[in-house]
Amino acid sequence: MKLINKKNKKYTQIFQLFTEEEWTKSGKNYNKNVSSFFSGKKFEVFIHTDEESITYLIGLGKSTLQNFEVQQVAVKFAQTQKEKIQAAPTLLLADFLKEKQFEEFVKGLLLGTYSYPFDKKHAFWNPKFEIHFENLSQKKLDTISSKAEALANGQTTCQEWLNKPANLKKPDTLGLFLKNLAKKYELKYTAFNRKKCEELGLGAYLSVNQGSAYDAAFTIIEYKTTVKNAKTFGLVGKCVLFDTGGISLKNPDNMHYMKSDMGGATAVIGALIYAAEMQLPVNIIAVLPVTDNAISEKAFLPSDVITAYNGKTIEVLNTDAEGRMILADGLSYLAKNYKTDFLIDLATLTGSSVRMFGDTCGAMFSNNDELKNLLIKTGDVTNQRVWNLPLWDVWKDDIQSDVADLKNISMKPIGDCIVAAKFLEQFIENHPKWAHLDIAGVAFGSTGYSKEKAATGFGVQLLADLIENYH
Repeated sequence: MKLINKKNKKYTQIFQLFTEEEWTKSGKNYNKNVSSFFSGKKFEVFIHTDEESITYLIGLGKSTLQNFEVQQVAVKFAQTQKEKIQAAPTLLLADFLKEKQFEEFVKGLLLGTYSYPFDKKHAFWNPKFEIHFENLSQKKLDTISSKAEALANGQTTCQEWLNKPANLKKPDTLGLFLKNLAKKYELKYTAFNRKKCEELGLGAYLSVNQGSAYDAAFTIIEYKTTVKNAKTFGLVGKCVLFDTGGISLKNPDNMHYMKSDMGGATAVIGALIYAAEMQLPVNIIAVLPVTDNAISEKAFLPSDVITAYNGKTIEVLNTDAEGRMILADGLSYLAKNYKTDFLIDLATLTGSSVRMFGDTCGAMFSNNDELKNLLIKTGDVTNQRVWNLPLWDVWKDDIQSDVADLKNISMKPIGDCIVAAKFLEQFIENHPKWAHLDIAGVAFGSTGYSKEKAATGFGVQLLADLIENYH
């Protein structure tokens, strides 16, 4: 997609945006019959044709709409009109549109082209598709084009890997993808196999991996800027490629959705792509503890006592609480071996967070008010919202063990997302700016491009905006 600051004499394709208020003022320029079908309400589309051109009237809703709502409209427009759009120079008419709103509209057009399996055959990815918009300089249009494409590349990659069926995302295939990704963007790629993990003492991660038919792949990807004194973001993404629950076997009715249990990792991967393509002046250390949670004669068992990387022992009461085990080693490894300004982990971790928030927001836990407020603000801006929950020490009492330092679950049927966060806090090595995001309810769910539950891309825009604007 090209964005061009000019206006030709004739166009065969026109996108004209209206809020309800703008339509009230300007709609009289159209045939009166159009008002019977279009009023500028959010998501409304009316196709107006004449002998020379096709005009898509696109409703944005109230003039008080937030920027992310413009993206939502563009996503739905791309999804529903994709078969009709031509790869041709297109005039955009929306004099009232602000720069950031235009940026969100362009992002939404590209994001709305996603469906699984993804390819870039949509008209919006065709170089012949151009948006001609006179309201912004060519320099600003070029910047918006770069940002929109970088974000779309990051988020669609996130969605693609989350949507892949289990047999198409084994540790070796993901590892090859990450190696090639690192080569493409000049990132540093490191992966520890099972033998190396044993040498390092990554016992909590290995406890989950030991039942797998596939070798361990505890992966570290580093993005470095040449800018001096740049902030460093430490990111840990839960990367369970498929979660059976292990010996504590899940109910089979919805087990097919457990291909989504790498949602934290895919969000991190998407953010890495955005940072690399935009060459953001930050450093990122990303830890992805890659494994599946399988059943075999070697699988870890309830009552096992495991020694984690930081030396703390964990009594395993439920092998389906595997996410916090691999995150424990991911967090402590990152905290002990790298100096970071922010430490953030993302995970499709608990059903508790789903029952609490559904698909409205992620559950957030943080030990730092600055980071907490940044994440809330960024979530509101991107509509990838998070809601703060407590980390009170009273919850630590529920994970005290008679035979180890900690239990991996509480035996009480309440507050598991809080218990999990309190468990993870024991592995951040006193990092002063840490946040844990439980995104189980928002990473995978209802989408406009699929009949069943599918990847939403949650986390990519949240992290990308945070990293870009708060370095």
